[in-house]
Amino acid sequence: METKHIHISDYNYALPDERIAKFPLSQRDHSKLLVYRHGAVSEDLFYNLPNYLPSGALMVFNNTKVIQARLHFRKQSTVDTQQGALIEVFLLEPAMPTDYELMFQARGHCAWLCMIGNLKKWKQGELSREVQVGSRCLRLTAVRGRAVGTSHWVDFTWDDADVSFAEILEAVGELPIPPYLNRETQESDKTTYQTVYSKIKGSVAAPTAGLHFTDAVLKALDSRGVHREELTLHVGAGTFKPVKSSEIEGHEMHTEYVAVKRSTIVRLLEHHCSAIAVGTTSVRTLESLYYMGLHVLRHPDAAEADLHVAQWEPYEQPAGYSVEESLRALVDWLDRNKLQTLHSSTQIIIAPGYEYKIVKMLITNFHQPQSTLLLLVSAFVKGDWHTIYDYALAHDFRFLSYGDSSLLVP
Repeated sequence: METKHIHISDYNYALPDERIAKFPLSQRDHSKLLVYRHGAVSEDLFYNLPNYLPSGALMVFNNTKVIQARLHFRKQSTVDTQQGALIEVFLLEPAMPTDYELMFQARGHCAWLCMIGNLKKWKQGELSREVQVGSRCLRLTAVRGRAVGTSHWVDFTWDDADVSFAEILEAVGELPIPPYLNRETQESDKTTYQTVYSKIKGSVAAPTAGLHFTDAVLKALDSRGVHREELTLHVGAGTFKPVKSSEIEGHEMHTEYVAVKRSTIVRLLEHHCSAIAVGTTSVRTLESLYYMGLHVLRHPDAAEADLHVAQWEPYEQPAGYSVEESLRALVDWLDRNKLQTLHSSTQIIIAPGYEYKIVKMLITNFHQPQSTLLLLVSAFVKGDWHTIYDYALAHDFRFLSYGDSSLLVP
């Protein structure tokens, strides 16, 4: 069947609510590890992961950091004795400035594309609230602008130019844990919903395959001779967007912003363009690199924005070049443009029919039924996802973001 005409109903399975991990284990690396190797399944504990990996292999991690992206405002009530409606403003991606680093440094004013909870109660006017940042007290104001797709442009201003937007989020933002946990964010989530190697602020959801790693496991990888590299993909709220169309052709993937250092691409070339990916976000970034290289090979003078990978591009364009040729072209393009880091974006959808270019082994959690992440896993294991999920369900594995892990070797 052509990839676009895959029926999402074929990727359904029964997931009882009690199998969804509402909280993580107290010790990250004591989660269970399902090992799928060439069709055979076994299980272990995550801290033994390094024993299953070949010395000299390259493992790639996503170092994005989850931001406290939920802001709450009270609409001013027309009745003094009543509280106004509670409005939630969920930050999706920076609008002005568009650069994440510059955004978090912004002082006095910035704008984001946002999802708005209780939108019908905020038809017009501004919302404001007091914010205490250390010893400083300021007023944060939000003004809703035009709709952009399913999100809205929101301008934020605050009356203390010595305070950055990052400090405001740190003071009053709420960490956006996944909706399927069906609970309020707790103080502990600020630690447990971040990987131990998170560095670059920008995600509104964690790259959850990385939540199992501890400093001890990372040291064990080093002792094993496994090489490590990091890249950045800022995970958007679209990662939780269900596939509502019967065929996946009708599902629009969200755009995700990536940053990959030149040195990481060189390291991939040194490892024969092969990598072990930690999580589906690392997969989407690594596999997108190949198509970004194709853009450069076909258009040597392409601007950075031209390297965006469209959703169906891998299925519609003949490749014509090897992975090595593509990655070398990216390095040459970076050198010509005097850049040390590639900044671009991807909408890639990876589903059965996709041919993996770079990722040879995958570490990932257990994903929701009828999700694009389950399609990605199925493509990786050549359609044998039922073997993995049937075993996990029958052997008390914990599912979704705070659940257990798997190592997949097709």
